Parts: sequence; C-alpha cells; structure tokens
Amino acid sequence: MKIKKVAVLGAGAVGSYVIWGLSSRNDIELGVIAEGERAERLKQNGCTINGKIYHPEVWNPRETDAVDLLIVALKYGSLSAALESIQKATSENTIIMSLMNGVDSEEIIAEKVGVKHLLPAVIKVASHKEEDGYHFDPETTIGIIFGELTAPYDSDRIRAIEELFKDTGIHFRATEYAREEMWSKFRLNVCNNLPQAILGAGVGCYRDSVHMKAISDGLKGELEAIAQAKGIDLSKTEASSGRGSAVPPSARYSTLQDLDAGRHTEIDMFSGALIRMGKELGIPTPYNEYTYHMIKALEEKNDGRFNYTGDEEPTWSK
Repeated sequence: MKIKKVAVLGAGAVGSYVIWGLSSRNDIELGVIAEGERAERLKQNGCTINGKIYHPEVWNPRETDAVDLLIVALKYGSLSAALESIQKATSENTIIMSLMNGVDSEEIIAEKVGVKHLLPAVIKVASHKEEDGYHFDPETTIGIIFGELTAPYDSDRIRAIEELFKDTGIHFRATEYAREEMWSKFRLNVCNNLPQAILGAGVGCYRDSVHMKAISDGLKGELEAIAQAKGIDLSKTEASSGRGSAVPPSARYSTLQDLDAGRHTEIDMFSGALIRMGKELGIPTPYNEYTYHMIKALEEKNDGRFNYTGDEEPTWSK
C-alpha cells in the first residue's frame, strides 16, 4: 500500500500542521477540501503557516475521488455539517484519520461511512492563530499518534502512513494503545484546556495557583473514573502522553482562544460528553457540570445576551 493522494478537511490550527509537513513531499497530491467562499479564499490566498504561504490544491468534495488518506481536522461544531463531504470523499480504500478533539468523532464518522475506514489517531500541537496565519513550534510539537485497535498493529496502512510522514518534519509514532492515547489527550484537554478558559489566564495558572490546580484535579478524577468504568487503562500510554507540547506560561489553549475570538467552543465534546457518559454509568460529574455551564454562559456573554443597557425590567435576587 502506498499513499499517493491526501485530502485535508479543515485547514485551521490542526490541519495547518499536516499541510506544513506534507507540502514538502513532491511525490503526492495534497489538497484541502472546501466549498464556496472558503474555497475561493484558499485558492487565492493559500495557507499561511509559520510565516510562509503554502498552496495545497483546493478540492470540492465531489473532486476527491480515489483519495488514499482523508485527514479530518475540524472543530467539533462543524462535524455534523461536514459528514456529507466526508462521505463523498471516501472511496473503497480510503483511510480516514480524525485529528479532532474528544473521543467520539470516529464513532460519528463511522456511522456515515463505515468503521473499516477509520484509523484512530490523536494530535498534540500547540498551534495558535495570529494576524499572519497559524503558528507552532515544530521542534517542541509532540505530533500525531495513531494505531490499529486490534492486531495486526503493524498493518499495511500503518506502514503506509509511517512512510508518508517520514522525513516531512511531522513528528509521529504508531502505538498499540490507540484508544488509551485518545483518552489521554482527552484528559489533557478537559483538565488543562477548560479551567483556564473560565479564568481567562495562561496555562501558568495551574502551576501558580493551588485553586486552579484543585479544579483541574477535580475534572481529572471524574474523567479517570469514567475511563476506568469503560475498561480504558490510561496507565498503558507512554509517559509522554500525560503531557502536551511544551508552551510558555502565557499560552492559551483552544477553548480560551475560541472565547477570545467570540466563537462558540467545543465544550459539548469535552465536559458535555463526560456528563452524558457519567449519567450512563452512574458516576457523578459535579466538576464537569459546573465547567460545562460556566463555559456555555461565557458563550452567551460573547453572543451579547448580557449586554444590559439599564432600561430593562428590574430583576430580583432569589
């Protein structure tokens, strides 16, 4: 098996890492799936990554026949609307690698195209957007971790992806514990991504505040209890999987980046998913419930719901 045609769906913070790395290969077709105004903008302006402009091909979903590898790098809120595009881009032998946050995007995609196409994977890259595009540190980025859920773990498609990524600058490794790796990153997102979004401070807050550390630990305890109930042994993952890429104390992760930009967040796939799983398993999730509602309220604040003028009817404390 040899991967000759790669499509990326989602050219944002995560997709940019893939585009940056695979653009160095002259022996493959690399394209971004897009339609409408976004497609025209990508064709005209390309993707600016670490100060350099890249021009991958831009494909309409109907033009992506015979794609060997489809990399899905969307925000959670965009997945539902993109399922038709994913289906159109998937042929008999297409491998689909979801690099989305959370632990259920593969399941959602599989319901549309069939589980045989999915190759479980996670990405750890501290990418952020500036005025001139997306930026990340290639050296400190942990990269892409992927693997089969069952033997043979050294399958043809694993070897094909290793060959694809080799010598591109992309950091990667295959694992026999793909599900555990996904939950390990899920834990990082829930514990490190969410509390700082409520506080509105850089990640140094976990080191410098016992109160922030207590909230993070509370979220962690609930997640680990749910993982254990599902038979997911997080101790199987390598030591490096318990941390993200090295970042300065001022770093703001994706949920806070979304709130800073006035966007809705991915809280439904983080605490929202854990609340749902906790109810199914009979495991209380008070830290996640509080976090979920606080971030939803911050979204409402960004939407202007609390832009009071002083002319409204009085309200009474209860």
